[in-house]
Amino acid sequence: MPPTTIFDIPTPSLILDRAKLVRNIQRMADAARSKNVALRPHLKTAKSIDVARLAMEGQAGGVAVSTLKEAEYFASHGIMDIQYAVCILPDQLERVASIQQQGADLTLITDSVAVTRAICERGKELGANFLVQAELDCGEGRSGVFPDSKELIEIARLAHEASHARFAGVMTHAGHSYQCRSIAEIEKVAEVERSTAVRAAERIRDHGIPCATVSIGSTPTALHARSLDGVTEVRPGVYMFGDMFQAQINSCGVDDLAVSVITEVCSHHASLDRLLINAGALALSKDRSTENMPNDVGFGLVTDARGQLLKHKMKVARVYQEHGQVPLVEGVSYEELPVGTRLRVYPNHVCMTAAMYNHYHLVDSDKGDGCEVIATWPRVNGW
Repeated sequence: MPPTTIFDIPTPSLILDRAKLVRNIQRMADAARSKNVALRPHLKTAKSIDVARLAMEGQAGGVAVSTLKEAEYFASHGIMDIQYAVCILPDQLERVASIQQQGADLTLITDSVAVTRAICERGKELGANFLVQAELDCGEGRSGVFPDSKELIEIARLAHEASHARFAGVMTHAGHSYQCRSIAEIEKVAEVERSTAVRAAERIRDHGIPCATVSIGSTPTALHARSLDGVTEVRPGVYMFGDMFQAQINSCGVDDLAVSVITEVCSHHASLDRLLINAGALALSKDRSTENMPNDVGFGLVTDARGQLLKHKMKVARVYQEHGQVPLVEGVSYEELPVGTRLRVYPNHVCMTAAMYNHYHLVDSDKGDGCEVIATWPRVNGW
């Protein structure tokens, strides 16, 4: 049988370019190595054991996840060092204990003294030993305690002294680095992220409590931090794939984007100079992260099926549940894009785009024309 290509698979489908993925992974690995920190890949976007194996190659062996479903999935595939990077809820602890029974060390994070106390008590009831990290707020304002707070020391003390818990360190995430518009701005945020985590760890140690792990996150800061002195690990995630937003904040280039959606023209609306594709909000997401950027691509950059830019820039300007609206631009005619024409869309926010798909169609742009589907890689979804 002839090989399957991107012209044979159903649309919309999620495409992953292995060649670009490998290069992106290597770039981050080199950045972490140059700063003498461990790399803990955050798999909240990839959600795939096949991607995880590539990202973990040559690394310390730990990963971060954003759902317990991901933790269960990766533990079932033999990954035993997992950080659940969302504040844990007490009613999730029985499920955590079950994952640990598979042999996994599942590190929990919290910014709550009350939850830390519940972790310690529930660990004793379940006969489980829970690893606890304190989450810090380094400026994003989403979650976390401040490094100079009394709550930080109390969280560390409770977990350290408990019979069925262990204090495992501190972590923070500079998600507000996404608001930066230059490398210089990212460097400043990265230094605040670093100093916040290091200062918190030093305070904890000054109270006689070990603080082995000093963990920070964010693809922009992991790549562009001038120094990570005092940090033990970084936890970036979107670096593996990249997206149009990351390309505009200097985390990657458009040519580095490893994930796209293959779609087809399904309708023409000649009176309004628009066409429709069969990839809408569910296939692309409704994220408009490039809206205020110099290169606004609407809900995604439109290219030809091979991923090559069209002769004039086109974008998905509006999404409905199952449709995307693409305005025609001057110099492009309907005759050039008849119904059934296959196109690719490079997303604004790849984490959201990938979330609706159960697998990747793997291609390799370093081999042939990059259109042959060389494998199908499953991904896990849900919570």
